[in-house]
Amino acid sequence: MRLKQMATIIGIIYGVLAILPIFVGDVPFIMNILIMCLIWAVVASSWDVIMGFAGIFSFGQVAFFVMGAYCSAILSIHHNIPVVLAIVLAGFFTAAMGALIALPCLRLAGPYVALVTFGVHMALQPLLKGEIGIALGTGGASGLLTIPPISILGYTFGVDNMVPTFYLILMISLACVLTIMVMIKSYWGLAFLALKDSEPFAMSLGISAFKYKLMVFALTSFLTGLIGGVYGHFYGMLSVRMLDLDLFSILMIMILVGGLGHFPGAVIGSVLVVIASELMSPLGVYRAVTMGALVVVLVLALPDGVMGIFSKRTNHVESA
Repeated sequence: MRLKQMATIIGIIYGVLAILPIFVGDVPFIMNILIMCLIWAVVASSWDVIMGFAGIFSFGQVAFFVMGAYCSAILSIHHNIPVVLAIVLAGFFTAAMGALIALPCLRLAGPYVALVTFGVHMALQPLLKGEIGIALGTGGASGLLTIPPISILGYTFGVDNMVPTFYLILMISLACVLTIMVMIKSYWGLAFLALKDSEPFAMSLGISAFKYKLMVFALTSFLTGLIGGVYGHFYGMLSVRMLDLDLFSILMIMILVGGLGHFPGAVIGSVLVVIASELMSPLGVYRAVTMGALVVVLVLALPDGVMGIFSKRTNHVESA
């Protein structure tokens, strides 16, 4: 898909979301749903880049999100670092962790990378709950309950000011998504795709697999950690339960619904899945089963996700 078409789809999605608070700004429940759409759009899109474009089966994206959230919260609570700076530092911290985790993964391929990154995900919860986590200030099993809200020039953004907070997070989310779009359409994106399609051939053209795989790990981890910090300061509390498989599964569904490797499908998938999940909340324990069944049907009907529809129309118009 061309850059202009990507930008148009992103503009429509974020434009519609930006208008909605005019009509539902006084309904906290709906505003919370809209904010979650913005946050998960960044996480799902980052995960889509590393899996769908770079072809690296990493299952550590939720871990990076939680790392960013906890890092920013700890810096602001225990070290009195201003919240905005703490969020940025959390992004750099997760970028460094992503690069560090990437180093052993670069020697592996396929399912082995998935196992290593999922191992990081599974190991993070006991680490945060254990003595090491408590010493670092994670709060252990109780989590963190007194995270300060985002404050800019004396104005506080939080659950008490949903509409202004929504627009702040919308700008952050849009900036992250546009960064991903530019990266995909740059030389970096071409290098990712080349390595994904045929790594030996790409390396014969002078594309360094080590350099670009390390780069995609670091950049996607940075964006995920950054939005994780925003999440923690918005809700004001964090729990290790975020590392349960529920969130992991929901994010994977977002990517599949939007279309793996079909950016900005992950953004569309995030909006659709968050809204669908909330609409099915009355189903209780059957919500996960129902959503799973719907995803199976959707994947069979649209193997390329929702974005597959746009791709087919685009190809049809260009061929005509």
